[in-house]
Amino acid sequence: MHQTAHNLQQQIELYGETLGEVVRRVAPPLGLTQSALAQVIGLSAPMLSQLMSAQRVKIGNPAVMSRLRAVSELADLAIANELGPNDIPDTLDRIRASTGAYTDATTTRLRSPGPLAGGTMGSTPSFATPPGLGAEAPTGQPWPSGAAPTNAPLSTPPSTPPTPRAVVREIQDLFRAVASAEEIQLAADAAAAESPAIAELLLAYGTGRTADAVAHYEKHHG
Repeated sequence: MHQTAHNLQQQIELYGETLGEVVRRVAPPLGLTQSALAQVIGLSAPMLSQLMSAQRVKIGNPAVMSRLRAVSELADLAIANELGPNDIPDTLDRIRASTGAYTDATTTRLRSPGPLAGGTMGSTPSFATPPGLGAEAPTGQPWPSGAAPTNAPLSTPPSTPPTPRAVVREIQDLFRAVASAEEIQLAADAAAAESPAIAELLLAYGTGRTADAVAHYEKHHG
């Protein structure tokens, strides 16, 4: 029991939450069973079970970790109702086939754009130039009202901003790349007397759970 508790704490330090919590958070919104999630990220079902129960601590394959991060971000979008009906299965297929190159931003951009006037989901509608009009107006003459050519490139819709959880994970990754949990704790203890807000920030993003860090981010950023 002591070893399991130790392993769970190590997972929290590595990932911001236990891997069991990760699976229970991401699988239901995507309609995945535990074994189906294992297949998407490239693990055997028994291996994922061992990670969830903390018999094993760490995901050793970077590609598997990258796919799990992509699935987690997709689940965040599903929870926020920001996905179309075909986005989840299509994106899961892409994640399953990936070699580990997925990032938070890439996963966000995998969502299909909404229907455009005159086109279908994800397609670009064609716009014909009015008869007798070229790409430019006659020299020295403005286009008549309503007669400007409509075959100009469409503006690119703005990309979806990252979710608070995605931002928090980037901050957590930065903290954990430069210092261990013990070092961050020591730094927070040293700062606590004169700069309690800084100490709180160090603990929230450096050693705490992702859910607590998200709450801190939303409190101070919202």
